[in-house]
Amino acid sequence: MIDAIVSEWLKLRSLRSNLYLLAFSVLSVLLCAGLAFMVSRGIDNQTGDDRLRFDSIGSGLGAGLPVAYFVMGALGALSITSEHATGLIRTSLVAVPRRQLFLFAKIPPLVAVTLVAGQVLVFGMHFAAQAVLGDRAGQVLLDGRTLGASLTDPGVAAGLLVAGAAMPLVAMVGLGLGAVIRSTAGSMVTLIMILFVLPVVAQTLPGPWRARIGSFMMESLPDQIVAGEGAGILSPLAASAVLIAYPVVALTAGAVAIAVRGRGIRPLAVGGLVAALLAAVTVIPSSAAASALPWKPCGGDLECASVQVPVDWSKPSGRKVSIQIARLPAAGTHRRIGTVFSIPGGPGGSGIEDLKKKGGSFAELRRRFDVVSLAPRNTTDLGVIPFDCLRAGPWITVPADRAEYDSLAARNRASAEQCRKVDPEYFDHLDSGSVARDIEAIRVALEEERLSFVATSYGGVVATTYARLFPGGVRAMYIDGGVDHLADHATDLRLKSEMIEGQFTRFATWCASTATCALQGRDAGAVWRGLTAAADRSPVPVQGERVAYSGFDFKVAAAPDLISPGPAPDFANWQRFARAVDKAVQGDASGFADYVEQATESMKVPSFRGMNVTHCTDGLGFDGYQEFQRMKALGERLSPNFAGDELWHPLGCVGWPAPVTNPAAPMPADRLPPFLGAGTWTDHDITADIVMRVPGSSTVRYNGPGHGLYLSGNRCAIAHANRYLTSLRLPPRGTTCEPPAAG
Repeated sequence: MIDAIVSEWLKLRSLRSNLYLLAFSVLSVLLCAGLAFMVSRGIDNQTGDDRLRFDSIGSGLGAGLPVAYFVMGALGALSITSEHATGLIRTSLVAVPRRQLFLFAKIPPLVAVTLVAGQVLVFGMHFAAQAVLGDRAGQVLLDGRTLGASLTDPGVAAGLLVAGAAMPLVAMVGLGLGAVIRSTAGSMVTLIMILFVLPVVAQTLPGPWRARIGSFMMESLPDQIVAGEGAGILSPLAASAVLIAYPVVALTAGAVAIAVRGRGIRPLAVGGLVAALLAAVTVIPSSAAASALPWKPCGGDLECASVQVPVDWSKPSGRKVSIQIARLPAAGTHRRIGTVFSIPGGPGGSGIEDLKKKGGSFAELRRRFDVVSLAPRNTTDLGVIPFDCLRAGPWITVPADRAEYDSLAARNRASAEQCRKVDPEYFDHLDSGSVARDIEAIRVALEEERLSFVATSYGGVVATTYARLFPGGVRAMYIDGGVDHLADHATDLRLKSEMIEGQFTRFATWCASTATCALQGRDAGAVWRGLTAAADRSPVPVQGERVAYSGFDFKVAAAPDLISPGPAPDFANWQRFARAVDKAVQGDASGFADYVEQATESMKVPSFRGMNVTHCTDGLGFDGYQEFQRMKALGERLSPNFAGDELWHPLGCVGWPAPVTNPAAPMPADRLPPFLGAGTWTDHDITADIVMRVPGSSTVRYNGPGHGLYLSGNRCAIAHANRYLTSLRLPPRGTTCEPPAAG
């Protein structure tokens, strides 16, 4: 055997065409550099969100790897077809009469040459591509990948090593083909079909078949073996089995073809058995959970099901309620990672409606995840408690003394009892802790070991509660514009005061420089402060109605428009706010009352029972009159323009009949993965206060207005969130997203 191997090594070294082929393989490096250059030119010509739409070139092998594989396959084929072409095959078989031994003796020299050459080529392709991309390689794209992949990125070095190690396997494929076809030209054509034509054909197939067939193409296998970021649905074990199956099948066919007539049964049986075992590996179920829930279509791509949970989680065998859930299933183009669970805001919002209306935001994420959400038990339109009851509520006033505080408590209690009497048990268990336990029941029903979360607005309270109760169920946690349940009232008030004062400063600056602002030419801050102070002394009537606005009423009504000005450059909500202020200064509060009534069917903003039913049981109210007085005084110091507005939600809980069942408590930070937060001008700092409680966490700041960046389709925030949710890689602290340029 040793003599046969040495003989084959001499043949391989002496064949001049092999040197030409290895020199030709340098083309693969040039192709990778060329593709990187074209991508660089393309991205340099784009700005803003358009840069996020590019496809990643990953480690940079895409254009050159098939060429390198072809060269190695050709080396393998030539090692035997050249003997057929020259007639040397007869001499070789006389020297080595055992034909399978003759064939397999060619493998060690081929492996030695192609393994070294392959590693040199692979790393050469990578470094050439990354050198051309330069700093552009770090550009985060919409699918969560970066334009290029550094050698230090997780899995990249391993992927390159595997791609290089695959070169000898391709050479063995070429050897097997050469033994079967016995023609250099025929072997080259077959290699071209396998390495170039079939992948192109696979890309023309419809939908899921494109990904399924494409996953078995040789160039796609190394990245799947290391569970990289590229396309492909195979598990690492299955991808390894497919890669090994290529040379096993080819060499089995070659061994049968070269055998003396009647002696091909043994290699056929052995090769067939090995190939069958490798094929079996590819159909072994992956570790991804296969939910037993009875999903049914419920519109578009959406599938729906339900899970039974206790109304009162302290009585698990007691009365049950059905929680509706919905799923946008994984698209099947990449190896499935698991489930992303979207927690809706509100409280009272429906995650199912979010998936129906805003499911497009998850399009890239669905390459690797199912996306699941729910209509929480506190969704206002479930029908257990009448919607008309939950959507209304009393008008809140700021108590001047203890007697007024007690009077407010009595009014709130009477208002809440109107809804509570319908179903006291259900009403008392609409807190975020119950919703978090419902999500855990859904996780169990999904048969997922852990979930990755996208929590929006008040969904952040549910998310942090889930993280506290079930830290082992959290794979990743992305909180977008979250409500801070963990901060004490003083910290929360400080953050909110800084936020709204900063936004008012932006409004005043805009108004001073905008001719269409109704307050242009005046000091908007002085006008506003004068209006609210005067209205607190003598409320401003709504013309034609028996309703008048205090300064507190103005602030509560104005806050949503101030916080969310509308799209630039018109800022329609700021325009409306300025017009309403101008009208109120003239003695008519209808500018505020009209748009409040359009949104709420109430002349003033009501303290919605459907929100308070969760706020109050989550402990967002005051501990008592003394804390109310302290927070009122602190707000007056911190917020000259909107003091009192931050009291509105807590005052809605004064006198609430249901007990606090989900009080704030620390998360077990040492048992949780790092979080990612994202927010705008008005909610970034509040979100940061939440996520930075977990070591190693990070945030993304959007330098513009808005709320709920992911569901509103902000591509920059989506890109960073997708990268984190997919690969668990966080952006550096201080990362920002800029609004699109006006124009």
